[in-house]
Amino acid sequence: MSKQKCVLAYSGGLDTTVAIHWIKENYDCDVVTLAVDVGANDKDLDYIQKKALAIGATASYVHDAKREYAYEYILPTLMANAIYESKYYLSAALSRPLISKLLVDVAQKEGADFVAHGCTGKGNDQVRFEVSVAALDPNIKVIAPVRDWAWSREEEIDYAIKHNIPVPVGKENPFSLDVNLWGRSCEAGVLEDPWTEAPEAAFEWTVSPQNAPEQPEYLEIGFEQGVPVSVNGECLDLVALIEKVHAIAAAHGVGRIDHVENRLVGIKSREVYEMPAAHVLTLAHKELETITLPRELHHFKLSLEQKYAEQIYFGLWFTPLRKSLDAFIKESQKTVTGSVRIKLYKGTAVCVGRKSRLTLYSYDLATYDKADKFDHKASKGFIDIFGLPTKVFAAVQKNAEEKETVAAD
Repeated sequence: MSKQKCVLAYSGGLDTTVAIHWIKENYDCDVVTLAVDVGANDKDLDYIQKKALAIGATASYVHDAKREYAYEYILPTLMANAIYESKYYLSAALSRPLISKLLVDVAQKEGADFVAHGCTGKGNDQVRFEVSVAALDPNIKVIAPVRDWAWSREEEIDYAIKHNIPVPVGKENPFSLDVNLWGRSCEAGVLEDPWTEAPEAAFEWTVSPQNAPEQPEYLEIGFEQGVPVSVNGECLDLVALIEKVHAIAAAHGVGRIDHVENRLVGIKSREVYEMPAAHVLTLAHKELETITLPRELHHFKLSLEQKYAEQIYFGLWFTPLRKSLDAFIKESQKTVTGSVRIKLYKGTAVCVGRKSRLTLYSYDLATYDKADKFDHKASKGFIDIFGLPTKVFAAVQKNAEEKETVAAD
């Protein structure tokens, strides 16, 4: 009888490195690792692969998923203008369903009984991974070593030393980080006091706004049916476009977010994010929709955007509701074509211009000068009809009050 297998989502860090040996020891199964690059830029996939094999993995997979992440996860989220609690552009949350999908793919290929992640018992990611895996293959079981062993960092290091597992040497980063193409999240350390201003050490991507250039810079973002396709006239694929917008906006200190958010597990958590490209591209997309979507469609879409954000944040990507929302959003984007001009200055991004060949904005109807073609006289009849229900209700209420007053006398 062949030995059972577990596919571990492997980052190369302390937790998942220790987990290789811990899973083998506690579940008596072979461990296969999977490292996924969703645009962290600092991942050496070859090194991570060799490290996993050296520590005891029976096989080690690496996967460059930046393009898949950009087009199949970031793009639908951008089209939805999905921002959790109006502040967080969902970078870490958005990568989890993709990593879960790849975990399940490898597990099915390897005939594995288990998959494993390195999440703690108080974070959102454990939910995102486990619900996603259950949606994709309910027969696969999930192991959560870090949640199960409940060690302190010192105990974890002691275990690593005892079992001759290489431990990173050097100054420990006081923050917990997650980095990918769409954003960088930072928590723990001094950030756990919501009254304490986030120190510059918490930021890596963005220039401090006070040290940003003294002159503003303008970006013109071009869209075709909701898809960003160009920056300042240069056509780019989505990965390159995100990276270009990121570099320019970060140099102006744009995209810093300090957020005390409501976690799925019921606690509040203070997070600091750097999301220059996400901030600028979502702003540009929203502004283009203001001139290309008819009012009823625009307002209804606005009412769904928070629900879409919650689907991602709560780990419900692989659900009928998210797929149904995608169908509506994709249909809504057929006219979202045009260009938006964004002004970057000292940590701010402001829309200063929008244009589209499909614009619903009419100068002749909007102007107050002699070119005005709006029929002002039609407004009286419109107001009478529009206000009729309110007028009737008020009249009935007034009549009832008058009768009550007479009866009381």
